[in-house]
Amino acid sequence: MLILVRHGLTSANQQGLLLGRADPPLCDDGREQAEALARTLPAPTRLISSPLGRARETAETIAAVSGVGVEIDDRWIELDYGDLDGCPASALDPEGWRTWRDDPTFVPAGGESIAAVGARVRAACRDLTGAAAAGDVIVVSHVSPIKAATAWALGAGDEVTWRMWVSDAAVCRIDTSGSAPRLLAFNDVTAHAAAPVP
Repeated sequence: MLILVRHGLTSANQQGLLLGRADPPLCDDGREQAEALARTLPAPTRLISSPLGRARETAETIAAVSGVGVEIDDRWIELDYGDLDGCPASALDPEGWRTWRDDPTFVPAGGESIAAVGARVRAACRDLTGAAAAGDVIVVSHVSPIKAATAWALGAGDEVTWRMWVSDAAVCRIDTSGSAPRLLAFNDVTAHAAAPVP
């Protein structure tokens, strides 16, 4: 099983800021979410993380319980928001948001397109298909890569990612044991339901 986990909450998430390559740590609630995930997720055969600290901290919390070391894979890093990183969503005007949603190849100033995220994540998913068919592989990542992996599982294009919502510390499960990937769970927050979330 390919188990995709969004990192725990950060103060930037609490404030509703666009959070790409900026790298704030988990807040106290986010650490509680990571601990809840560590208690409820299965022990993986592999544990992979984005290089960003909020994902690594979440993965290391899981590793401390499972005993499996954390592998870093840059392909699971969050979308680069460029000049918009750390800004509220209102920093981009409504026309800019329409353009971004309508065109997966749109690149915000200094940033990265949804299509570029999709390409790197699809390659990462393909590389993990065999391992995930043989055992549980946990990947700790971010909103955009998890949406891209979900689109891959569904055989959908990058434009579908704007129709998804991924909560902090949410879990998605993709079965890779058959002839095509199958999405079994999306945005499951059961693991940290007891943790305080704003």
